[in-house]
Amino acid sequence: MISTEALDTLFLNARTQNGWLDRAVNDVQLHQLYDLMKFAPTSANSQPARLLFLRTPEAKERLRPALSPGNVDKTMAAPVVVIVAHDTDFHERLPEHFPHNPAFADLFRGDDKRAMRETFAFRNGSLQGAYLIMAARAIGLDCGPMSGFNNAMVDATFFPGGKVCSNFLCNLGYGDPSKVMERLPRMRFEDACQLL
Repeated sequence: MISTEALDTLFLNARTQNGWLDRAVNDVQLHQLYDLMKFAPTSANSQPARLLFLRTPEAKERLRPALSPGNVDKTMAAPVVVIVAHDTDFHERLPEHFPHNPAFADLFRGDDKRAMRETFAFRNGSLQGAYLIMAARAIGLDCGPMSGFNNAMVDATFFPGGKVCSNFLCNLGYGDPSKVMERLPRMRFEDACQLL
């Protein structure tokens, strides 16, 4: 079991951030974040997540037109914005990533398998997006994951090839405690879970 302090950092005291302190996040931290999250599991070690770290004002300005109005200010103020995306052609690297069964990639080949690839990539890329949040918190960063943007516009702007698709955005940095909402209610075990 991990320590109470670790549980607090990852879950119990962690909050979605809506404002940011004027404190930079450096590239070393982003490498450290990825080097933690990459070890968490995905189906067949598929690793479909693709992360685009927007660090400069110019990069964030390219994102601005795709943001919902309520997300503009906090996103522009964040030291880093991550576009969490997934590669629908993940299977091309499966022989490298799943070497004990390189033929597994053949299950995903062909135009008739596109829908299956998209579902598989979205599911596992979402897992990796959650791992990103946990890794960021583990190295002392705060997170503001969100929807509230135009996926098609983001994809056209940042992933024009069509094989990488955006899932969600995650602002990273050091949260401004004065901008955090009170903790909202969570469902009870009895409301969300069943034991069979």
